[in-house]
Amino acid sequence: MFVEYNMATAKRFSKYFGFSDFEVDNLYAAYLQTSEGPEFTRDDLRIWYNGYHTAGNEQLYNPRSIVCALTNHQLRNYWTSSGTYDSVFRYIKANIDGVQDDLVLLFAGEGISSDIQEYAATSMRLKTKEEIYSAMVVYGMLTYKDGKVFIPNRELSESFSSMMKKEEALGYIYQLANVSKKMLTATLKGNTREMAEILKYAHDTESPIFSYNNELELSAVVNLVYLAARDSYRVEREDKAGEGYADFIFYPDRKDMDALILELKVDGTPDDAIQQIKDKKYALRFKGKLGETPKYTGRLLAVGISYNKKTKEHSCKIEEL
Repeated sequence: MFVEYNMATAKRFSKYFGFSDFEVDNLYAAYLQTSEGPEFTRDDLRIWYNGYHTAGNEQLYNPRSIVCALTNHQLRNYWTSSGTYDSVFRYIKANIDGVQDDLVLLFAGEGISSDIQEYAATSMRLKTKEEIYSAMVVYGMLTYKDGKVFIPNRELSESFSSMMKKEEALGYIYQLANVSKKMLTATLKGNTREMAEILKYAHDTESPIFSYNNELELSAVVNLVYLAARDSYRVEREDKAGEGYADFIFYPDRKDMDALILELKVDGTPDDAIQQIKDKKYALRFKGKLGETPKYTGRLLAVGISYNKKTKEHSCKIEEL
């Protein structure tokens, strides 16, 4: 008579699978009272550990990670994969139903349409993408909302990032992830020729995701070729800034590092992208209130990347704001 519940499909008990905002507020208040100086903000906890959606239309935090972060006074990846990761990775490695291409889009912040099923935690015979995603939702590797699966937060993004950089069986994903250090270095040095060459290398892979029919697909590739940036930056896509939403903003982990605002254009020019950054005043995202000390002391770089569908060429431009 055993009955199994999961928070993605069953409303009953769903609120007990993690911490609510109210509970994390109280825990963070206690942390402030007992610590000599807070190492992170309340919003940092949301970015790192929130994002799990329940069938009852609530968002929950990973409870173990919240407790570990507050106890250790440190934000980091506390997600434990144990044998679950190895079991699920077998199916990702086999690329069932093209799941690896979906992985690129998921990492770019996109949701993937999926029919999440009542998945039994004891079952590991996964034959379709829906079954793979159902398992990943149950094990906390993905979250599910409005018919789509997503990577829930920075903690899990780091887990996927680590997987893409170390698992050679992922093929083109592994190759592009490991060229991403060169891409970040080239950007910070203003070497736009090398940037364009790396983007061309990405485009020349055999994956259909790189057809670049729209900026979403270009965005997915850019996310992958800047994967190494996540080791020292918080990368936000479609981030509110100035009078609009920037395609990407790279927030440095240290205040003396360079910050990046990156805009993409398909069948446009990098000059168009740079001009949009200026016209929409995205740089205001890095301006503090009047009289405040600036949070970052490094350069603020505007990065424009374009792709011409007719000539199949990438172009890049960088300006200091």
